[in-house]
Amino acid sequence: MNSSKSPGLAGFGILKNTTCHTEKKISVFFSIIFMTVGILSNSLAIAILMKAYQRFRQKSKASFLLLASGLVVTDLFGHLINGAIAVFVYASDKDWIRFNQSNILCSVFGICMVFFGLCPLFLGSVMAVERCIGVTNPIFHSTKMTSKHVKMMLTMVCLFAVLIALLPVLRFRAYQIQASRTWCFYKTEHVEDWEDRFYLLLFSCLGLLALAISFLCNAVTGITLLRVKFKSQQRQGRSHHFEMIIQLLAIMCVSCICWSPFLVTMAKIGINESRSKETCETILFALRMATWNQILDPWVYILLRKAVLKNLYKITRGCCGMHIINLHMWELSSIKNSLKVAAISESPVSSKQINLQPLSSIGQ
Repeated sequence: MNSSKSPGLAGFGILKNTTCHTEKKISVFFSIIFMTVGILSNSLAIAILMKAYQRFRQKSKASFLLLASGLVVTDLFGHLINGAIAVFVYASDKDWIRFNQSNILCSVFGICMVFFGLCPLFLGSVMAVERCIGVTNPIFHSTKMTSKHVKMMLTMVCLFAVLIALLPVLRFRAYQIQASRTWCFYKTEHVEDWEDRFYLLLFSCLGLLALAISFLCNAVTGITLLRVKFKSQQRQGRSHHFEMIIQLLAIMCVSCICWSPFLVTMAKIGINESRSKETCETILFALRMATWNQILDPWVYILLRKAVLKNLYKITRGCCGMHIINLHMWELSSIKNSLKVAAISESPVSSKQINLQPLSSIGQ
């Protein structure tokens, strides 16, 4: 069955020479386990983030928590949709010809794979940029990065990811059933057409770019906080800034470890004009590594919270018997004063009070 002869069965061309086999019972078992663990983990993380968002709704942490909630919700729906389709495929003995005559399920599966792959990477980079602005320019962040703007950014990121996922469909290029017959994605075997290579390179380049932006912004944010901490003799460094930086670094490390193999593999396939040397087992292993990202992301917010970090600090300090980090790090910093100044400058009565109250008393 060739795609050029039968457009409705475009995704079945790969089924003729299947070189990658998976054990049905083991695959179904692990798919159900991973989907269940992912759903529970993300649900718990959403509850924690929403509780924290209600507490910090009017503070600088609110925008970060809103973006983090969007990331976890995306991971949750990724587990629900992709996991449900994968379990159905395994349970149906991977007989795509029987239940996917019009190639609709494969197209939906491919769109979801691309969207739920790119969207968390984009959100991670946006979170890193937001936190970099919040630390390096707190007054601008407090006055311009409102919840409305953050929700607009979330919407734009999701729409952009949807556009990338729908691009092959809009160009009438069907998503392909992969050699393992368990998932759908761009064409990864005998990639010779420039458009097929373009989709693979676009996906991998956007993912790698998001990781690079996260790394750069997190590096700038971390260096800025450390310089403020070590150069000032006052009690500087607000607790939630360090908490968020630790969470961002963890998210970045998890994303790099989980997604780099898959992104690099897709890039190598896209660059190679002739038959790709990447085997089905290699691609399947890289895909499973990428799926772990959606399971590990919520545990960053579950475990790397301020209360947990403080307890870990106390345990580490007790075990080492030395003073490693000054606990003043967890106290309010001078950034709070900057935020107060920004809030007062935006207040309609600030012009009346500014003559009655010295500027030095504002920061007290």
